[in-house]
Amino acid sequence: MGDAEGEGPGGTFPSLMAEGALLSRRGEHGKALGSFTNALQLQAGNKHCLVARSMCYLKLGDTENSLRDAEASLQNDKTFSKGLYQKAETLYTMGDFEFALVYYHRGHRLRPELQKFRLGIQKAQEAIDNSVGSPSSVKLENKGDLCFLSRQAESKKVKQKLQVKAPKKDQKQQSKVGPIRNEKTERQLLGELYADKAYLEKLLKDADLIKSSTKHGMTVEDLILGGINYLDTRTEFWQQQKPIYARVRDRKLMQQRWLPERKRKPSEVARYILKSMEEIDMLLTSSCPEGSCKKAEHVLKTIQGWSEDEIPNKNELIGNLYSCIGNAQIEMGQMGAALQSHKMDLEIARENDLPDAVSRALDNIGRVYARIGKFQQAIDTWEEKIPLAKTSLEKTWLFHEIGRCYLELDEAAEAQDYGEKSLQSAEEEGDVEWQLNASVLVAQAQVKLQDFQSAVMNFEQALEKAKLIHNDAAQQAIIIALDDANKDFIEELRAEQRTERLESFRGTNLPGNRCVKQCRKFCISPSLLPHPRTLGGVATPQWNGLDTTDTGGP
Repeated sequence: MGDAEGEGPGGTFPSLMAEGALLSRRGEHGKALGSFTNALQLQAGNKHCLVARSMCYLKLGDTENSLRDAEASLQNDKTFSKGLYQKAETLYTMGDFEFALVYYHRGHRLRPELQKFRLGIQKAQEAIDNSVGSPSSVKLENKGDLCFLSRQAESKKVKQKLQVKAPKKDQKQQSKVGPIRNEKTERQLLGELYADKAYLEKLLKDADLIKSSTKHGMTVEDLILGGINYLDTRTEFWQQQKPIYARVRDRKLMQQRWLPERKRKPSEVARYILKSMEEIDMLLTSSCPEGSCKKAEHVLKTIQGWSEDEIPNKNELIGNLYSCIGNAQIEMGQMGAALQSHKMDLEIARENDLPDAVSRALDNIGRVYARIGKFQQAIDTWEEKIPLAKTSLEKTWLFHEIGRCYLELDEAAEAQDYGEKSLQSAEEEGDVEWQLNASVLVAQAQVKLQDFQSAVMNFEQALEKAKLIHNDAAQQAIIIALDDANKDFIEELRAEQRTERLESFRGTNLPGNRCVKQCRKFCISPSLLPHPRTLGGVATPQWNGLDTTDTGGP
């Protein structure tokens, strides 16, 4: 082994990396830091190890060392995405939101598929907006705001003069004590942690306690001061990330936004609705039905609190939201809840005479019934929708699904009928993929009807369509079904040939003994022949229970 893999302090490089990762996952960042440091002694400058150690430093609140390691990981590779993200996270924690945003953007350009960079951009931008403030939310009027600012500036100048004249001793003493904080502000920023800080400060006044030491040699005073210092650091960060004035501003804006008596502008309402519906749809298409459902329920609750003057099409929008909730519930497998949501959509649509919404609701209700195996209810629902279908493509899908339900119910004739309707609509639309689906449905129904020749023809047509759209999976499935249908068709032909052969020697105009001789010639056992019966003086046998009487006359 080379030096990189050789034994070092505590083991090999891979073992130290694995140990550090395990300790870090357990939350033992101090121990993990030691493992990564030892690993770097074996492979100095390893970018992955530097990022791992930077993360430990950041967890421990040592932002300077965290930034140093993050920058070192980028020294030889400026496009190292993990290093870019770690540097951005460290800068964000340090309160340098602008530079953090720069590195989040760099990482996003290199690895746009990673969600962490998008989230980083979002939180950094929000922190900048909160720190700097949005110009639209601040309006200075000539009533008192400007006078207040001028008075504030004057008082600031006076304070600066007093500070210049103050003795140096007081300045030194003030820096030792630490910055004078507003207790109310600190309480708001720390939240539940404020009680912990107050407790630590109370312990610091116990002279006997702070002089004692731990078994590791650290004094209790150092531990308490470390805890207080950490809380002070976090307070400063939270103040930078979202100052108190920004919190107050946001709270007031939220209160104003949802006050029932406040008159919202039509443009605000339209923008909110449009953005919300886009988010609901995006979450559902991004395989996040839970988020889509929660968002739709939240918007529904909000819309229900608004008046119809603000939203002229309020009922239509509420029905649409119930439809979105139902679709998300289908994806989550909550079929009972989905059925209720879509029935609410249908009820609202019928009450408000909204034919498009009625069509949508019937479509979705049928889908739910089909999913849970209630095929007859699905058929009834979808057949009610047929007059509301507007395009050939919509009819194609609708006829196909109804036919599929009939096939599941073993009603092959109805399935074939709807399959042919679906195929006709697909040909009118020129949609090859739906022509493929409809042809397969017709062929499957014909197999159940034992019309194997027609089934083979439709399977062959479906195979051509599958080749045309390069659907390999469909081709394989159709080839297997076509092979089975061909076998059944060949067997049917053989059976017909045997029947025809027997028909040709059934002896309609022959005496019974002559018929027996002909059967022996073709190796047919005479014992299979029943006694001849005479119709109008002509011997007419029956073969094995099959009535082969020639009704065409003598």
